[in-house]
Amino acid sequence: MWEDDDENNSWDAGDEEEFKKEHDRINNHPLKIKGMEIYKLTSALVGSLDEARAELYGSLMMESAMLIPAKFTGAEGVNDFILKMENATIMKIHARSLNSMTYQLALEGTHAEEHLQLLRDAIEEFKIMFKDWVKGFDSAEKYDDGWGLFID
Repeated sequence: MWEDDDENNSWDAGDEEEFKKEHDRINNHPLKIKGMEIYKLTSALVGSLDEARAELYGSLMMESAMLIPAKFTGAEGVNDFILKMENATIMKIHARSLNSMTYQLALEGTHAEEHLQLLRDAIEEFKIMFKDWVKGFDSAEKYDDGWGLFID
């Protein structure tokens, strides 16, 4: 089924160096760093929930917090406008969901308001950076995937 054709192996040391540079560029991007900050803040909040609330909210909050930097990596690693927009949309939805959860937790009195506000502030900072990042997408670089989203 799979043929190993060592003669046509085009991966070399230069490719490895380029891959590492791209990996470092993405992981050092301010939006990725802010996404990881959101993940860490969320993890700390979820870790301090009582068992019942952790079961109710914990997995949803952690899923959202993990998807934000993961989808950034997916978007930043491609040139295709449609894929970038799909990933950006998922990031936005999960950031908004996570922000909403902080208000639910506040209503239930699970955390000091200052702790919840730290996460809200990080999400707001992320939102500002996100808007600038999305403006940089090149809408001319799109390949119709047949789903009809983000097509003029």
